[in-house]
Amino acid sequence: MAGLPVLRAALQRPWAKPVLFVLCLCPLAWLVAAAFTDQLGANPAEALERALGRWTLRFLCLALAVTPLRVLTATPQLARFRRMLGLFVAFYALLHLLAYAWFDMGLELAEVLHDIAKRPFILVGTLALALLALLAATSFQGAMRWLGGARWRALHRSVYVVACLSLLHFFWMRAGKNDFSEVAVYAVILGLLLGWRVWHAYKPGGRR
Repeated sequence: MAGLPVLRAALQRPWAKPVLFVLCLCPLAWLVAAAFTDQLGANPAEALERALGRWTLRFLCLALAVTPLRVLTATPQLARFRRMLGLFVAFYALLHLLAYAWFDMGLELAEVLHDIAKRPFILVGTLALALLALLAATSFQGAMRWLGGARWRALHRSVYVVACLSLLHFFWMRAGKNDFSEVAVYAVILGLLLGWRVWHAYKPGGRR
């Protein structure tokens, strides 16, 4: 791949992370602008809430794609962007939950808790967010030193549980309308990303 040396050099530049940060905020900026200009359809609150959920899944796919891309393209420079992408997964998931709590429940905490306990698809989504919050809080070097490398890696493998819970949340949410086409797309992408990790770990000479 002739362009890889240029890409590797660009990924090492000081401006690479700020550029990625701005790009990660672009979906939110577009959604806010669309909300203020009445471009979210007849039910803008629902459209905003669901769009934030989709972007959570997209950033989760991007974060999980870093390691396979790094290995398959021999581009170790990609690893420096993994934490930022992971933090944006948690950021968009939190916004998704806040949109639900605000637009659907009027920010009434008791109503939110009752609804979470009553509706399984919201419960699994909340569990996924709780795990994401834990991963985000322990994503820094200080947490790694405090936990120790082995425990830190074991904890951060729970991102695979997050992927499964997020997909289940999306599946149950779409079950009411019997529309699973978009769910299938994310299932294939996440299945490939997680399947690659299983194959890479258990192939001859792979890490276990």
